[in-house]
Amino acid sequence: MSSILIGLIGSTLISWIAYRRNSLTRDGALAAVAVGTILYAAGDFSWFGTMILFFITSSILTKWKSRQKEKLESGYAKSGNRDAVQVLANGGTAALLCVLHAFFPNFGWWIAFMGVMAAATADTWATEVGGLSRSKPRSVITWRQVEPGQSGGVTPAGTIASAAGALLIGSFAVISAGLLKQEMQMSETLSKSLLTLLIITASGTFGGLADSFIGAAAQRMNRCVVCGREIEAGMHCNAVAVKSRGISWMNNDVVNVIATWVGGGTAFILAKLLL
Repeated sequence: MSSILIGLIGSTLISWIAYRRNSLTRDGALAAVAVGTILYAAGDFSWFGTMILFFITSSILTKWKSRQKEKLESGYAKSGNRDAVQVLANGGTAALLCVLHAFFPNFGWWIAFMGVMAAATADTWATEVGGLSRSKPRSVITWRQVEPGQSGGVTPAGTIASAAGALLIGSFAVISAGLLKQEMQMSETLSKSLLTLLIITASGTFGGLADSFIGAAAQRMNRCVVCGREIEAGMHCNAVAVKSRGISWMNNDVVNVIATWVGGGTAFILAKLLL
C-alpha cells in the first residue's frame, strides 16, 4: 500500500504541474496519474523514473521554440497539450509490461518496457527537433522532399534527435538498474551493460523510424480544401478537410502505439539473441 500511495502522490504532483503548464489536458493528467501510479506500485524507480524522464524531456522540447512550430502544429491532429489518448498511446503498453513483470518476473518484460519508452522518446524528439530543421524533410519511403510536418518525413536533425532520445532512455535504464542492484542479468558485467545500452538505443531508434514509415505508408492524411495543404487534422483554415490518403482509422495515436510495440518487440528479441 505504501508503494501505491507514494506512486499516487508523486504522479499527482507531476501531472498537476504539467496540467498547470498546459502540457496535459485534464483527462490527460488523470491518465498520467494512473500510469505513473501503476509503474511505481508494480515496479520501482527504474520503471517510474523512465516514464518521468520521457515526459519531462518531451514536454520541454514541445515548448521549445513553440512559436516557430505554430504553423506546423496547425496541421497536426493534436497539439502538444497531451490528452488521455496520447498519454495511453505512449504509456499504456509500458504500464502493461510493468504489471506483467510484477506477476511474472522476467528480464524480458523489463527490457521490452525500455524499448517501448525508447521508441516513444525517439519519436517525440524527432518530431520536436526535426520540425525546426532548416533542411526540407524527405519521405522515408520515396526519399522525395515533402512539406515540413507531413507524416513520414524525416530530416538529419530529427534522425539525430531520435537516436539521442533513445540513447538517453538506454543510459537511464542501465544506470538505474545498476544502482538499484536489480536486473542483475544485465548489470553483472560492464560488457553486458554496454550491450544492453546498445540494444535499447537501437530498438528505440528503430521504433522511431517505424513510426515515420507507418506514417508515410498507412496513416490517414487529409487535405485542406482552402489552402491545399496535406494535414493530419480534420479541420484547417476553418473548413473541414477531406481524406487524401491512408487507412481511415490509422491516426497518429494508432501509429504511435504500433511504433512503441516495434521498439519493445525489437528490444525483447535482441536481448534474447545477444544477452
